[in-house]
Amino acid sequence: MLSRRAFLLLIPLALIPALAPAQPPVANPDKLAAIKPAMQKFVDSGDISGAVTVVGRKDGVIAYDTIGQRDIAAKQPMTKDTLFRIASMTKPITAIGIMILFDEGKLNPDDDVSKHLPEFTGQMLLIPATPPTATSPAMPITLQKPKRAVKLRDLLTHTSGVANYPVGVNDVYTKRNRTLAETTLATAIQPLTFEPGTKWSYSNPGMDTLGRVIEVISGESYENFLKKRVFEPLGMKDTVFYPTKEQFGRLAVTYNKGKAKDAALTANPNTLIALTESPKHPIPAGGLFSTGDDLAKLYRMMLNKGELGGKRILSEKAVAMMTKVQTGNIKTGFVEGMGYGYGWAVVREPKGVTGSLSAGSFGHGGAFGTQGWLDPKQDVFVVLLIQRTGLPNGDASAMRQTLQDLAVGALKK
Repeated sequence: MLSRRAFLLLIPLALIPALAPAQPPVANPDKLAAIKPAMQKFVDSGDISGAVTVVGRKDGVIAYDTIGQRDIAAKQPMTKDTLFRIASMTKPITAIGIMILFDEGKLNPDDDVSKHLPEFTGQMLLIPATPPTATSPAMPITLQKPKRAVKLRDLLTHTSGVANYPVGVNDVYTKRNRTLAETTLATAIQPLTFEPGTKWSYSNPGMDTLGRVIEVISGESYENFLKKRVFEPLGMKDTVFYPTKEQFGRLAVTYNKGKAKDAALTANPNTLIALTESPKHPIPAGGLFSTGDDLAKLYRMMLNKGELGGKRILSEKAVAMMTKVQTGNIKTGFVEGMGYGYGWAVVREPKGVTGSLSAGSFGHGGAFGTQGWLDPKQDVFVVLLIQRTGLPNGDASAMRQTLQDLAVGALKK
């Protein structure tokens, strides 16, 4: 007969099966196979020229499809190594650079921006002019001191209030003939448009400023820092700001479609200007080119809480900070039910296009229709790579929802 002490020692062993973590659902291959024909319908309807789609888990890719053509005129098909402009999908990668420096103790998201970039010291808040009313006279435009200074967390969450660039200073389609330091100065000398931390306003200047913070703290160029600390360790050989001649030959053409339902796709030549004008700096807010394979590695790293293949890019703490809602109850994002983390949009309440995702899923889209979303609870990520301008809202596109719903639906419950 067992003693009382021996019996108590056996209790934890008996409970192990019940306490073991639930295994992730297994993907249904037949349902994954439905992705390609479903996406082909968007090619057949003339909405896109083609697409590359990737579905994966933290331990690997489970579906990788190519549909249509990357160049209609040249009759070149989409391939797995096709390069895409991922535009604002660059933003979370810039945020990863910031959080690498956080892990090294060189900054904190709660730091005032001016601690690292003195040109932001003493920024003022713009108070717009108001017309006269029955009880008060007209008030002119005024400047006043904000309640607090802009912090790095405000830049990371698009709640800083920094103004847009003055006309001609910077544009994704034009020659950037200023350095990143000079471009950031154009942001610093403008008054804020609202009190920091009180509203959400999507901000390219804010994200570019974070790129400059990386340069100042690391002592090297923004692009080289990301190459050494993110792209090379993860084997992301085709994620670049300036494609080589060989990579340029694999670039998908960007197409536009008129508003008419039967309008044809036409190549958008403006998207090539930045490749040929020798800009002085990359765009931290949206300048990267990448492939499905490279983005799968990045997203697997995030699902693995900062590590992939024995290479740790971020601490688990940094990943947790980046991917939780940091904006309180402020309304954010381009679809309903969203919050914002550090560089990532975060699903607060699944609804509409995010209905098949779990609360806490995170991701980001790009100006040319690209999308990447990760669901840690269901252990799944999806990548949609297309090159389309003129979509009313890429985050709410039918292409994104179709891919996402099919990918999540392929997970057996």
